[in-house]
Amino acid sequence: MKNSRRRAREFALQAIYQWLLNESDAQTLLAQLKEQKEFPKADQALAEALLRGVISNADALRELLTPLLDRKMKELSPVEHALLLLSAFELRDHADTPYRVIINEAIELAKSFGGTDGHKYVNGVLDKLAAELRPNEIGARRAQTS
Repeated sequence: MKNSRRRAREFALQAIYQWLLNESDAQTLLAQLKEQKEFPKADQALAEALLRGVISNADALRELLTPLLDRKMKELSPVEHALLLLSAFELRDHADTPYRVIINEAIELAKSFGGTDGHKYVNGVLDKLAAELRPNEIGARRAQTS
């Protein structure tokens, strides 16, 4: 069963995907989300924070991601592009959420909405990004497991 935070990420992903395709503003996208039958079951504040955060920080997020990619950003599938922006924002700006949770959620969303092996690509990019953005958290986790 999906928890409210997973649902929030799903809704944010769908809105970011739509934003990538037609560049609607955040307010329009949020209004459309609120019309969705399942939206009340989501952590609505998180969905809104993720959507607004990605849209307002997209250029900076792309700058973080670009050196980690093996292709140009425009060559990514729209789902991978949206997921990487979403997860990069959450890794960078939501330190209260463990990096492993963010990456695992991205992998699950990629399996649900992306292409056959898109989850592997997303995982690889986000592992590198987490190492850059959260080295102390990763080091602490490795110390616990050794």
